[in-house]
Amino acid sequence: MKKINLWTQIARRALWVMAAFLVLGACKPKDTGTGDAPQATAQDSIRLSLAQWSMHRMIWEQGVDPYSFAEKAHAWGFEGLEYVSSLYYKELEAQGFSAEAMAAFVAKSNEAAQAYGMKNLLIMIDGQGNLAAESADERKAAAENHHKWVDAAAAMGCHSIRVNLAGSEDPTVWVPAAADGLKQLATYAATKNIHVIVENHGGLSSNAAMLAQVMTEVGMDNCGTLPDFGNFCIRRADPADWGSGCAETYDRYQGVQEMMPFAKAVSAKSHDFDEQGNEINTDYARMMGLVIDAGYRGFVGVEYEGSTLTEEAGILATKALLEKVLGRTSTATHATDTH
Repeated sequence: MKKINLWTQIARRALWVMAAFLVLGACKPKDTGTGDAPQATAQDSIRLSLAQWSMHRMIWEQGVDPYSFAEKAHAWGFEGLEYVSSLYYKELEAQGFSAEAMAAFVAKSNEAAQAYGMKNLLIMIDGQGNLAAESADERKAAAENHHKWVDAAAAMGCHSIRVNLAGSEDPTVWVPAAADGLKQLATYAATKNIHVIVENHGGLSSNAAMLAQVMTEVGMDNCGTLPDFGNFCIRRADPADWGSGCAETYDRYQGVQEMMPFAKAVSAKSHDFDEQGNEINTDYARMMGLVIDAGYRGFVGVEYEGSTLTEEAGILATKALLEKVLGRTSTATHATDTH
């Protein structure tokens, strides 16, 4: 009888050991690939990308190859790439945006990005039709005209294409028209796992409250915004003259705050800097506070659009300012072959 009790006790102890092992194993945190490193702060989670528009004068006026984008962005210390479709139009339009031409664009861009360890993030699309046009047929044509860029973005591993919402200037017409055009395009983009994002890019799209209303009406997970720190001119003094000055401006801080709930990317627009390296038009600390407080954790794109500095100097000044605001040591370096 004692022998049976002894074996019973041994068995019970074994079961308790197994149970304890299972409980401890179940309570162990899952491996997230971060090892024993402390959780990153919100500021640390922000990574920096370069908007290719920052190089548009280099490309259009100085003959820099647009396919050198990855090389230069890497030399300047960026991690991500935000392409601009129009910087490739000289080549693509000449071939009628054929499937072969688009495939070559994708292949060359991917090759360069891979060679320099860069991450393709998005393509900014211009000149492909008015998604907020009053005409339903025009909206449909514009949406379909963007399909080739959705396909290209998917083939490049991007998460989004950035589109414009040009069209009607009547707010009562623009909101439903914009929602319709975006829904059509986002429905196609969803099949390719691509987001369609809208930048405040002049006209009614720079009225952030109205753009937020459009986002709500679209109501699709793959449709969102790309808040830009500087594009809040709703109406210019002379619509035919881009340099005529702004007659109606939306508050940039209110605008970014209203767009952030829908944001899938962020554009840190810059123009001019003071002697301390601060952007004279935008309080970057305040802007990045709005971005981080909204829960955004991802890439912030540098987009220098000034004329006082060279494009390279402006890019590096903007990057250094963001790093200062984020509490980082600047990694801005000069490229060896900018021009």
